[in-house]
Parts: sequence; structure tokens; C-alpha cells
Amino acid sequence: MIDLLSIIYDEFMWFLQLIIILLDIGACITVIFLERRSPQAALTWILVMFFLPFLGLVLYLFFGRHLYGSHIFSKKTKADLMLASQAEEQFRKITENALELTPNLSRFDSTIALLLSLDNAVLTRNNEITLYTDGEMKFEAFKEAILEAKHHIHLEYFIIRDDELGNLVVDLLTQKAAEGIEVRAIFDAAGTFSVKKEFFTQLKKAGGDVRIFFPLKISFLNTRLNFRNHRKILVVDGTTGFIGGFNIGDEYLGKGPMGYWRDTHVRLHGKAVAALQTRFIMDWNYAAQDAQISVEDWESPYYPKEGFRDVTGHSYIQIASSGPDSAEKAIYSGYMSLIGHAKESIYIQTPYFIPDDPMLTGLLLAARSGVDVRIMIPCKPDHPLVYWANHSYLGDLLAAGVRGYAYNDGFIHSKAGVFDGVATTIGTANWDIRSFKLNFETNAFIYDLEFGKKMNQIFLSELETNCTEITLEEYKERSLNVKIKEGISRLFSPIL
Repeated sequence: MIDLLSIIYDEFMWFLQLIIILLDIGACITVIFLERRSPQAALTWILVMFFLPFLGLVLYLFFGRHLYGSHIFSKKTKADLMLASQAEEQFRKITENALELTPNLSRFDSTIALLLSLDNAVLTRNNEITLYTDGEMKFEAFKEAILEAKHHIHLEYFIIRDDELGNLVVDLLTQKAAEGIEVRAIFDAAGTFSVKKEFFTQLKKAGGDVRIFFPLKISFLNTRLNFRNHRKILVVDGTTGFIGGFNIGDEYLGKGPMGYWRDTHVRLHGKAVAALQTRFIMDWNYAAQDAQISVEDWESPYYPKEGFRDVTGHSYIQIASSGPDSAEKAIYSGYMSLIGHAKESIYIQTPYFIPDDPMLTGLLLAARSGVDVRIMIPCKPDHPLVYWANHSYLGDLLAAGVRGYAYNDGFIHSKAGVFDGVATTIGTANWDIRSFKLNFETNAFIYDLEFGKKMNQIFLSELETNCTEITLEEYKERSLNVKIKEGISRLFSPIL
């Protein structure tokens, strides 16, 4: 009897191994021939599945697939179509040199055209921008905007914590919902994994509507876990918008284990808010298919014509978005275009610096061409593999003349880039492969000489007071242990 059971067990294990091998081969065929990945990413996945047959297959199913062709946001309102019409008209004008731009802005006209083409990122003028690099200041303005809401509050965030700040924000939203204000909120499933459903109960009872993006119905069996809605957007009454890197939680006020939290967020007042509104509505209509927002034209209260008369700013802004459902990597392409057109300086702040080969080459060529390229990364890791990959890629650039800096005053989470002190990008997208291909992201591309100079001044000031330069000499002398960590982290960087 024991021998029979042993034979059955052996046969079953042989059959199971055969199934796993066949599934691995199928996954490899998919990676190579159907998904058209970069050679580095494809090879990494093939090696993972070859050396770890079962685990590699599981990792691929949960973290390796993409959403190209899924058309998640294919349902358009008339307002979306009107936005696309504006983008087409602006694209025609800019390619015919008929779109009036100042001399400083005209050097980036091809970047503007690119974002118009890839994402219908309409160029808006005369926007007013308020910059926040400190969490306390940002959330004071954030709370003030919520309290002043007269018609609606649209909130879309990757993370909200069940802590003091998170509860305060939910209480404010509950208060406004009880007053009859339309309150809609979207949070990412992975970003709110530790938050209990009861956290939003009072807000829902007051009339607020909360939706989870890609909900984890069975958390450990959700194959969309790897695709995160990383956007951080607030739109109030269609006239005030916030976008940037701060999530909602005490740690973003500097009260967490990483210490002081250095980030970048902006408050927008002007026509650029309409683009943030459109982004939110498209995301909402996917996440809340039973309660979609219908916008028939620009007369909607979500796109108010009034409310911009007091705008004093003169900034040109494009709001660009990208995500894993589309092969059109608008934000990544915008980054690449800005790098290629910079003539004087490129200043980058990012917590995660994992460029692909074209971006790495672009930065190398810029530095070799005499452009002042400086990159600021954290001095402490929140994700060890990413931290060592950061240093590995930065090390490649030092020999070309790029200057690297480690931010010492807490943790830098800012996703910002300034080019020639004219063009600035601020938003949710890091300078890494995850943001380029796997996350749903939104960035503001700002063209304004005064604002660009301000960003440059802040960047250079922080290099002097809060950073330590990573020199080529020091990098060459790193220990064998560090080299091993960098090598392993870099090997897995295409799938981090």
C-alpha cells in the first residue's frame, strides 16, 4: 500500500513539474514574442523563470504582466473629446510655428508638441502656482482648500494612513459631505492595504463616495497588485488643484521612521486645473462604474468659467498622465525630450533613480555636451534594493561629469526636474522604470522663467546645506560588499 502511494505521489509530482515547465515556457514565449519588452527586462524575467521555475512563474503572474490594450480609460465624455480637439489644434499651430510662445519657452516647443500628441496635454496659460516643499505648509493649504469648497471635492491619492493626519483629512471630508458638498475620493488598493473599511464609514454615511482603485478582493491572489495608482491629486470646485509627491499620513509631516520628509507639491489656480479635473473624472469613471460623472460640455460645474478672474500668474502648464494600460509613455517621453533640449542645466530630485538605457545615455550625452547635470537622491534607504540600484546607476554617470548628491536632512521624496531654469516638471512620477511603465502617474510640466529660477535656487541651496556630494573618487573606493549589493540590485532593477 505504501509503495502504491509512493508511486502515485511520484507520478503526481512529475505531472506537476511538467505543468510548471510548460507554463514557464508559455510565459517566456509571451515575454519574448508578444509583450515586446526591452531586452533587459525580457532577459531578467527569463532568467528568473529558468532558475526559479515555480516561484518565477508566480512572480511573473503577479508582477510581470502589463495592461497594454486594456483600454481602461477608453470611455470618454464630451468634455474629454473637446480637450482632445483643443490638443489637436494646438499641435497643428505649434508645428506651423503659429502658437505664440516667448523666446524662452520656444526652445521647448517640441516637448510641448510631444505631450500634445501623446496625451492630449493641452497647454494652458496664465496659471498661478504656489510651491510647497514642507509637509506642514502643504497640508495647511490642503485643509484650507477643502474647507472652502462650495460645490465639489475630488481627491485621488496613492496612500492615506489611519493616523492623526489621515483621520483629520477624513473628518474634514465628512464635514463637507454633511454640508451637501459633493465629495468623491479614490485611493489605491496597495496604498491603503493596512486601512480597514471602517475607516471611511462616517464619510460614506455623510454622503461621501470612496472608491478603491484595483481593489484587492483576494489580496494575495490579485494579479493587478503590481499596477499602482500612484497619482496624488486634489481638485476643489474645478478652480483649485494640487499635485505632487506628498501622500496623506503623519510620516509625510516628518513624524515617521525616515525623519524629516522633503517633497515637492504645487497648488494650481488657473485653466490647468481643468486638465487635473479631467484626469480625476476619467479615473473615477473607471473606479466607480455604477456612479459615473457625466460631463456633456464645458458649461458643467466641474469646469466653471468663473473663478479665474483673480489669477495673477503667468505660467504655461501641461498636465500629462501615463500608465501601464498604454504603450504611450507620455511622462517618460516628456522627461527624455526635456533632457535632449536642455542647453545649460539639468537638476533632478528623485527618491528612486533607475533609468533605462536610453535615459541613461541621454543624461550621459548631455553631461558630455557641457550641460550642468546634477542629481539628488536620498542618503538613507526606504527600499534597500532600490537604494543600491540608485547608487549603481548614478555611479555610471559620474565619470561623464554628472554630479551626484545624497540628501542628508531626512528623506527626499521629491519628483522634480528643472531644465535650463525654464522648464520644470513636478508630479508623482519618479525617475525609475516602475513609474515609467507600471504605475498610473500624473505630472505638471511648467514653462515659466521666474518659477524655473526659483526651483533652481532651492535646488542649489539644498546642495550646499543639506547634501553630501558623491564624488567619482569616493565611488571608485566603495567596498566589495557595496559592489555586490549594487550588482544584485541592478540585475533586478528592470522588474523592481
